[in-house]
Amino acid sequence: MTNLNIDRLEEIVASLPPQDKALFQRIYEVTTTVGELNPPPSMAPWVRQQFGSVGAVKKQTIVRVTNRITSEGALFNRQRASRPILARETESIESQLENARRQDIFAHPEKDTPQDIFGRVSGRHCITASNVAKYDGLHGVVIFNEFNPLDFSREQLIDYIDTGWEWAQRAHKFNPEARYFLFIWNCLWRAGASIHHGHAQVMLTTHRHYARIEGLRQAALNYQQNYGTNYFADQFRVHQLVDCALEKKGVKILTHLTPFKNNEVILMSAALNLSLKERIYEVLTFCRDRLGVTSFNLSLITPPLAQTEESWAGFPVLVRLLDRGDPSSRASDVGGMEIYAQSIIASDPLDLAAKLRQYLAREVGDG
Repeated sequence: MTNLNIDRLEEIVASLPPQDKALFQRIYEVTTTVGELNPPPSMAPWVRQQFGSVGAVKKQTIVRVTNRITSEGALFNRQRASRPILARETESIESQLENARRQDIFAHPEKDTPQDIFGRVSGRHCITASNVAKYDGLHGVVIFNEFNPLDFSREQLIDYIDTGWEWAQRAHKFNPEARYFLFIWNCLWRAGASIHHGHAQVMLTTHRHYARIEGLRQAALNYQQNYGTNYFADQFRVHQLVDCALEKKGVKILTHLTPFKNNEVILMSAALNLSLKERIYEVLTFCRDRLGVTSFNLSLITPPLAQTEESWAGFPVLVRLLDRGDPSSRASDVGGMEIYAQSIIASDPLDLAAKLRQYLAREVGDG
């Protein structure tokens, strides 16, 4: 398929062979509507400058995608990417980082940060600390040796993940009831990081996984019981049907049809292995170097570290990565719609997949 975009998704699904169409519609519902308006002539110069033409705003195609299994949803309108953002920081990211470096509280972590009661984990490029203001009982921080979170190599990225995983093993040994692991990387203030120095968060919780992850597990289990097939395999397959997925060295990669925010990519693997870590690095460098992403949220979820009463059969190691927009903007990228209703998206997952596929087709260096 060539020259496809999200505006044509409903048409693309309608053209699929009956069996493929039925599978897609089992998981996703797609509807398309047109928003219309009549700007006064006095607005025309501003509209043309902001959106390219008056016609571009007079009739706007809006695509609504809903995941029937998980109840995730997104409304796509490419014009949202051109809307005016008047409140911006005048200081560049580089300048803000340089100023923050002068007051870096993570500069000497062994001296200036607390350790977990089971000690620290030291990687080759990072070290752990105990989080001062905890999300949960076992909540640590993986502090990168490199101050700038956007300056990472393949080796560094792999070490960050390996160190977080070793932290989880030690935390589980300390408290065997804690078995549900979550690795989170909030890159820069736009993504919720309160400290500029590069760092990730690691958590290990008890009783059950965090609410949204547990909700996904239950939805996948219900899907397996209802249809006799694995939800994650079928989710990947339906993304393939509309050219939004690829596989590389055992890792399934898809550009999410119901993203929480722009440019969301999901990676799935049977294990937290080297191939997955390398694909995470490649997707991150693609976002940074090709899309210009400077602030992002990344999550890594694994099945529990020990046996549980509930079933995790067929649940993969799952990584989600999304773009949080321009750090110089003071306007939040999350509003009432995202909190109470449904995500509003300006990026195009079909276009994103085409660019990512081209990028991953070549060997990615250790930039």
